[in-house]
Formats: sequence, C-alpha cells, structure tokens
Amino acid sequence: MLRTLMNDVLVKDYETNLPQFEGLRDAAVAHTSRLLEQAGLNIHHVTGRVKKPMSLEDKLRRKPGRYRSLSDVTDLVAVRVITYFESDVGAVSRLIEANHRVDWENSIDKSKMHDPDRFGYMGVHYVVQVTPDTPELAAFAGLGFEVQIRSILQHAWAEIEHDLGYKNREAIPREVQRRFYRLAGLLEMADEEFMALHRLSRDYAATLPERVQEAPDSVFIDAQSMKHLLTIAPVRELDDGVAAALSVRLLTGWPDPERPQRLAGLLHYVGVHSVGALQKELRRHRDEILAFAALLMPMLREAWTPAGGARPGTSVVHYGLLRACANPSLDPHEIVSMLDMRGVLGSDQLVRAVRGAYAEAQRSLPDSARSGG
Repeated sequence: MLRTLMNDVLVKDYETNLPQFEGLRDAAVAHTSRLLEQAGLNIHHVTGRVKKPMSLEDKLRRKPGRYRSLSDVTDLVAVRVITYFESDVGAVSRLIEANHRVDWENSIDKSKMHDPDRFGYMGVHYVVQVTPDTPELAAFAGLGFEVQIRSILQHAWAEIEHDLGYKNREAIPREVQRRFYRLAGLLEMADEEFMALHRLSRDYAATLPERVQEAPDSVFIDAQSMKHLLTIAPVRELDDGVAAALSVRLLTGWPDPERPQRLAGLLHYVGVHSVGALQKELRRHRDEILAFAALLMPMLREAWTPAGGARPGTSVVHYGLLRACANPSLDPHEIVSMLDMRGVLGSDQLVRAVRGAYAEAQRSLPDSARSGG
C-alpha cells in the first residue's frame, strides 16, 4: 500500500513537470543533431521521446521499491540516433562521451553483452547528466536523459522483435529459435556487407581523379564519376562557354544531389559509357554544343531562368539532346523525362523547341561541324 502511494506521488510529480521534460527532449535532440552535423557524420535520423505517464506507472509497478524519486528513472527523456552503418555507432558513441558527463553506472553497451550466436539488439545506451557547461541545455541542468545509438539494421531487428513480444531468448518458443538465429546471422552479414560497400564506394571516389587523368577509357560513367567530371574539362569548360554565351553565371554550387545520376543515365541512353568516350565526344562537338545551347536556351527562358543561371552539366544535357535529334532511334521525350525537365513547360513544347533549335543550328554550322549521329 505504501509503495502504491509512493508510485502515485511519483507519477503525479512527473505529470506536473512534463512540460519541462518535453523541453529537455527538444533541446537534447537539437543539441545532438548539431554535434553530429559538426562532426560530419551522415546519420539516418535523430528522434526524441518523453516517457508517457502510463508507461512510467507500469515501470514503477513492475519494479517495486527500485525508484524513490524521478531522478532515479533514467529514461524519462530519450534521444535515439539511428546510423546507416554499424561502424558509425562507435563514432557517435565517442562523440557523446566527449560532450557529456556520462552516468556510467546506468549506461550500457549491449553490443558487448550478447551471446555470439545472436545479432539482436546491439545498440548502445548512455545516460548523460546535464550540466551548465552546455549552453543549449543549461536551462535543464541537474536533469538527465538517455541516448540510444543503433544501426538501422539493429533498429529494424529491435522493432520487429519488440512487436513480436519477445523480450529475451527464454521468451522465444524453441521451434522458432532456430529461425531467429538464422535471421540474426543474415542481418549481421548484411550489416557487414553494407559497411564494405560503403568503404568500396569511398575508396572508388578517392581514386577517381587519378584514374580519370591516367586512363579515362577504363572509367565507367556513373553518378560518382559524373560528379567529378562536372568540375573538370571538358565538361566544366563547355559549361562555362554556355553560360558566357547567355551572359549568365554557372551555378557551381547548385544543390541537386541527383544531377550527376541523371546525367549518367542520359549518357548511357545516348550510348556513351566511358569517361574517355565522353571527353572525346564533347571535344569533337564543342562548337555544335555551344551553338545549339545558344539557340535553345533563349527559347526556354521560363524553364531555367528562375534558377538564376546555367546549371552544371548543361553542356552534357545539350550534347544528349543533339544525339537524340540526330539519331532516329533516340527520343528527345525520353531525355526530357529522364532529366525531369518538365515544369512550367510541357514535354511536347520542350521537344518542339529542341527540334527547332537543332534544325537551325545545323543550318548555321559548316558541314565539318555538324552532328553525324
């Protein structure tokens, strides 16, 4: 009876101070997000939650006598950091340790607790104490919150396992344990393979400049190689030429992460698959590309002038449109759709302008400079 009364007092106290805990949640999420951004860590997402009064009441009832004050309940406020890769769990952990006073007695690294035959919930839980030393959190000095860190696959496992109602291994029926273990192995392999892919992608990007310089014919056109090509000749030189012809600036800082991927798809569509081939084609058709762009872009001002200039890769777009106009087996409509060029202008209107500019450009160029398909 006394314990029930004490529990009721704690829950009532919690409900009264709930706005303060909600404020801590929001401040802790903002603070954690800033730390991650400053550290340059690419994280899937950061969320926060405040324990519901009913959940607190249930926790107090399940563990009678353990909590004598709200400060004894370390997970009233929690921040959850979900990483793309398991290796980033350690990087985030080090960041939390470096920027907070950690309550080590109540913090748990579950990755060191599991049996080797289980993937399971391998996240890291920190309980941190707020001090006046952190300006963003100073208003909540004296309180604490939990930081949960998991990879996205660990998170998926934990959520599904929780939904199935299995809190521990003993709760799993023997006839389904084998399937759990088999799935655990698959998930662990998947996490390792994703990390390997990440490393390979990073290493590939790091060696691109050297390989493009030394053996461009051996470098495949893809999003990463295209991103690099946008910064060097002949693409950058031709882009500058198009911008100069229109008396506008080249938008080198244009925020469009999908642009290299779209341009790579365009080049594959028109039959250009290597960096060396692209470089040769752009140099060969340089005058034609500039003349075509100077004719076409003024016809479509409402489609591009709101951006304030010419976008990187504009020379590649005009090269692709030239190829599509010169080759009957290619369709300019496909390029318009592929590059998502439709906006204030419809696809048919864009293609009519493209074909008109192409015809005019061909008439104005000497025979030696005209596109041969």
